[in-house]
Amino acid sequence: MYTPAITGTGVFTPSETVTNAELVTAFNAYADLYNAEHADEIAAGMVEAKEHSSEEFIVKASGIEQRYVMVKEGILDPTVMYPKMRQRSDDEPSIMAEMALKAANIALENAGKTAADVGAVICAASNLERAYPAVAIEIQDLLGIQGFAFDMNVACSSATFGIQAAADMIRSGSIRSALVINPEICSAHIEWRDRDCHFIFGDVATATLLEREEDATGPYFAVKSTRCATSFSNNIRNNNGFLRRSRPDGMKDRRDMQFMQNGRKVFKEVVPMVSQHIMDHMADEHLDADDIKRLWLHQANKSMNDFIGKKVLGRTPEPHEQPNILQDYANTSSAGSIITFAKHSADLKDGDHGLICSFGAGYSVGSVLVEKHG
Repeated sequence: MYTPAITGTGVFTPSETVTNAELVTAFNAYADLYNAEHADEIAAGMVEAKEHSSEEFIVKASGIEQRYVMVKEGILDPTVMYPKMRQRSDDEPSIMAEMALKAANIALENAGKTAADVGAVICAASNLERAYPAVAIEIQDLLGIQGFAFDMNVACSSATFGIQAAADMIRSGSIRSALVINPEICSAHIEWRDRDCHFIFGDVATATLLEREEDATGPYFAVKSTRCATSFSNNIRNNNGFLRRSRPDGMKDRRDMQFMQNGRKVFKEVVPMVSQHIMDHMADEHLDADDIKRLWLHQANKSMNDFIGKKVLGRTPEPHEQPNILQDYANTSSAGSIITFAKHSADLKDGDHGLICSFGAGYSVGSVLVEKHG
């Protein structure tokens, strides 16, 4: 049995941003257009008028101040309200592969390795832009990696589930290394016309290189153990898919074909589930709260993380113990905990323990317990 280790991480951040102020202006203009168009139905009580959004509402509800997007055009147009991406031919790299490639190269450089050192690629994301061929195999081809690749979707938990899969293969000896890549283009599956969620998501790509501990050439984080759990819930859902055209109203502009959630139920049910999951994982590894120097949590909602951190540590975490990147990146689905890990891990000392945790639709939760070396 071999010890898997995280030897490099990479974060690709898109160049375009959408601020809360921009988002609110566009949404309120859309709401006014909608209300004018449906004035008679609204007056008759058949249709509800759309409320305005506000910067104060967004920050209070989420802690988000801005988000990065791959394509800004269309998002702020009240007659469009989605990113207008150019058509790509099948001979071009897909947009997810393009994002992934940039993050992967950063991770490889960070680890002092090349594509020749990688044995497998896992593309783990909350939404894949096509059913097949696997985006992971496209990434593998673009990087020139031998071995194999596959896609994985466990919504916002995809990164930690992907890390577990890679760590298990390394531990067993079937591979020496793997890239777990999370290209999240959430701007394409959020509903920008819904006041309750139009501010939640942003785009990013992250990559994590895992190798046998003995192959590390610089500082690394040994993966001490991993744990995953799922429990079915409809409270976060997206009904889009290849069966859409086969159903009577499948091609209509349907709200359920984008991201949907019952936010209050999600908060109430996920926070205790995740807190207990982390505490059980720590207990099984004989670690107390004082042994955990850092929590790198999924970046969905600041209040959720504050509750989880307080429950796990038994006190209010210091900012450095539970860092947030949510204010700058918004919710980037599976990539959020990895952004946080990549940006807030280098300062840990040899022997320090930390825990990466992501959670979301499913419900699903995954945790990775690591120990710093070097």
